[in-house]
Amino acid sequence: MGNLCGKQSKDGFDGPGRTLGSAPAPATKASVPAGANAKVSAGSTQKRTVGGPPRTLGERNAASDPRSAAAAAAEARANKNTTGDLQKKLDAQKRQTREQTLKEVANENNRHRDAEETRAAQTHL
Repeated sequence: MGNLCGKQSKDGFDGPGRTLGSAPAPATKASVPAGANAKVSAGSTQKRTVGGPPRTLGERNAASDPRSAAAAAAEARANKNTTGDLQKKLDAQKRQTREQTLKEVANENNRHRDAEETRAAQTHL
């Protein structure tokens, strides 16, 4: 059964074909992307550098250790100097002691309780 709405597929065995051993000649030159040429044009602002100091064989790179890389990233995030309203609030919250935090929560609960009592008294009248 065939597909009524589709196109007929082209069979690879249709046509004259070729004899055994007559494969097409292999490509002699690999294609090179435009930006990967060895020489950089004079007007180009792109600078090609390879980073890092040379390493000896068998030397262990500190960045290759996942634990030290994660620790370095966490330290960089912690030392990141960001400004803004939310950041200021977060910094103030981090500086609070346990006693200050508990007092603030207790005061907030008292305010909510007072507001609830006031609303209940107003709706009862």
